Amino acid sequence: MRVRPMIACVGLLAGALVVVASSTAQAAPTRYEAETSPAVCSGTIDSNWSGYSGSGFCNGANATSGYAQLTVNASVSGTATLGVRFANGTTTARPASLVVNGSAVQALSFEGTGAWSSWATKTLSVPVNAGSNTIRLSPTTANGLPNIDYLDFEIGGGSQPPGGIVGWATQAGGTTGGAGGATVTVSSFADFRTQAQASGARTILVNGMLSGSGTVEISANKTIRGVGANSGISGTTLNIEDMRPANVIIQNMNIRGVRGNDAIQIESATHVWIDHNTMSSTIENDPDFYDGMLDITHGADYITVSWNVIRDHWKTSLVGHSDGNASEDRGHLRVTYHHNWFNRTFERGPRVRFGETVHVFNNYYSNVNHNSASYAIASLMDAGLLVEGNAFENVQQACWSASGYGESDPGRLVARNNSLTNSGPCETNGTVAPLPYNYTADNVSTVKSSVTSGAGAGKL
Repeated sequence: MRVRPMIACVGLLAGALVVVASSTAQAAPTRYEAETSPAVCSGTIDSNWSGYSGSGFCNGANATSGYAQLTVNASVSGTATLGVRFANGTTTARPASLVVNGSAVQALSFEGTGAWSSWATKTLSVPVNAGSNTIRLSPTTANGLPNIDYLDFEIGGGSQPPGGIVGWATQAGGTTGGAGGATVTVSSFADFRTQAQASGARTILVNGMLSGSGTVEISANKTIRGVGANSGISGTTLNIEDMRPANVIIQNMNIRGVRGNDAIQIESATHVWIDHNTMSSTIENDPDFYDGMLDITHGADYITVSWNVIRDHWKTSLVGHSDGNASEDRGHLRVTYHHNWFNRTFERGPRVRFGETVHVFNNYYSNVNHNSASYAIASLMDAGLLVEGNAFENVQQACWSASGYGESDPGRLVARNNSLTNSGPCETNGTVAPLPYNYTADNVSTVKSSVTSGAGAGKL
């Protein structure tokens, strides 16, 4: 790609510039016991296993109807942190759908805890309204829920917990993946392809590092989740295309770059959540040796990319494939990137054409300085980006917007509360449309530590 001479020679800023975000008021968590009214347990209230809080716990019926529901109160609308205490004495995970005020917002998996008297807490993040809210855990298999002890509820403040869905993928009906369908485990590439391309909702647990070739066409209503920290896919393109909604979740996977092709390709599809994956390739002198790691094109929409590690890759994440595709892309390409770690990615973290508002917050960018043309974020062709609370360290250029890039015209970019250490500036330009969803941006001083400790496969 030809780089305009006016932008190729920008030097690095010495030292660090840190702008501290204002904090949101935060109260102590409020505990809601699963056995106490107005909580509803579609099963029995039991006390036969030790270690519970209060007077008992909810033992839901072993059926998809065996839900637990708690009613919580929020002082203001916003993003709430939930701590669900549970025990699952089996060796099989118990999947569930998290339903807030009647709308499914997230697919969950309650892993085995070793014994029914061994309790664990799953931390989640959900949008809530001011006043009363219902939080329902609905099992998606006939095994039902684990035993539910209580729910700790906290509105506002704190860091985004690694587990909850935030951003554009929550909008227009949300993204639930394979919730409500069967759960299958695959340990061969052939089985993975068969399950991913099959019709109907299902959660596909990938066990081991599976290698294949060509393209896997992922069908609608799928959750693809790696087992443990070392499972994933290499050698193939995961393609999510021509589905509105696609309703696909890819989570906890190790994903390798594909020579000459994208690793994940989202085209003309909506409602996709890419979360807690480790995506990597190898450093090559030819920027076209691999194509994109995660490309979002052809009017794709309602997408969240969260808590991923993306490293050792050149052309990272393209949003909008060409300068001439305005008629298809305008009004779409709404994407949220948050709490991702971009390390030695060289460019496109992301590069956006036409999309608005693309929200890039609380990401950590390190060593994006391969050459004078390296950059982290680019807003082009009248795209609108909100870039906030990101930590840039050893980055050649944090953001392009008003200057354009290559042969692409300028875009709009609003920057706030970012930090730059030994990095080129984040160029701003114009205004962007407001966001319709609730979220809490972390103080930028905590971003590096929270992202490096919480992002990637094996961290759920």
